[in-house]
Amino acid sequence: MTLRTLDSLGDLAGKRVFVRCDFNVPLSDGRITDDGRVRAALPTLTALLDAGARVVTSSHLGRPKGAPDPQFSLAPVAERLGELLGRPVAFASDTVGSAAQEAVDALEDGQIAVLENLRFNAGETAKDDAERRAFAEQLAAFADVMVSDGFGVVHRKQASVYDLAQILPSAAGALVAHEVSVLERLLEAPERPYTVVLGGSKVSDKLGVIDSLLPRVNKLLIGGGMAYTFLAAQGHAIGKSLVETDQIETARGYIQAAEEKGVELILPVDSEMAASFSADAGHAVAPSDALEGTEFGADALGLDIGPETARLFADAIASSTTVFWNGPMGVFEFPAFAEGTRAVADALTRASGLTVVGGGDSAAAARTLGFADDQFGHVSTGGGASLEFLEGKKLPGLEVLGWA
Repeated sequence: MTLRTLDSLGDLAGKRVFVRCDFNVPLSDGRITDDGRVRAALPTLTALLDAGARVVTSSHLGRPKGAPDPQFSLAPVAERLGELLGRPVAFASDTVGSAAQEAVDALEDGQIAVLENLRFNAGETAKDDAERRAFAEQLAAFADVMVSDGFGVVHRKQASVYDLAQILPSAAGALVAHEVSVLERLLEAPERPYTVVLGGSKVSDKLGVIDSLLPRVNKLLIGGGMAYTFLAAQGHAIGKSLVETDQIETARGYIQAAEEKGVELILPVDSEMAASFSADAGHAVAPSDALEGTEFGADALGLDIGPETARLFADAIASSTTVFWNGPMGVFEFPAFAEGTRAVADALTRASGLTVVGGGDSAAAARTLGFADDQFGHVSTGGGASLEFLEGKKLPGLEVLGWA
């Protein structure tokens, strides 16, 4: 079976189309600090509006506890969406109540309304099938067809993602269809050499993706906090750097498996070691076989890959035709420990083949460090969803759209 796309829904002029987007954007004092996910929704929304559809859209934002919470309102999203679309965007102050009904009823062809945060209703994330279905039925009353365009939630069995797509004629939007196309290439037909760069804090967060991709790649680069578990597995003293002691044997297994499969596993050869976890901490570069050799001794914390490792990683990326990156190389939020992540992001922008940034912290890090999405081949809008896709897991929000 193949993914149903917008073409399968036919002529949508005059029809009410519910679009499940992913507007889960970061906010500070009620203002959006990164509108990447709002921009990512524009191609689908614009196509529907230009086709004369009456668009009803919504999303989750944050983690409200099944009830209205002003700090998680989608009002700033509706305002920003109107600016980006260059047309009025109505905003309903509830999800399935009277304000939502009035906003939907007032729509004319080519107009759009945003409903309030879906997670203000407990039915959105309910584990009980009947409760979830009941909320989906309320949403379905506002539309004739449903378009799923929030890739960041397709791994969740939630009312607006899964149940609604069963109730109404449904299809994937342009964003979801493109995400699936790109990530499928990483699994099934990567051009070689193929390099995967993994970072972030925990090995345990990446077990599934390492298991899935290790047999498929030519090079595996590991940085971030998770690297210290691998370095510990090699017998290095790592000071007070982050380590998952229960994953050391697992890391040893991956080191051995990479050797057996002929995969070049590149671990940090040096690190930026710090006296404490703070932006202004004293820091010094140390080789991996002497991480406690700085003035900080056994109290040293590894907060970034070192400059030699950054060069090794950049060279490996430059020699690759396909690159997938997920997870920062260090504590990029602190300028003193952002250079490793910057080096990886910069190398991806210079690579000649397909470069994929795996969403989540990686995308946020790249934007924070001044890189634009269009400098990469693809920036995924779903960190957890993209990882689960690459792990080969069944994603309910895709299966309901015909993907198998």
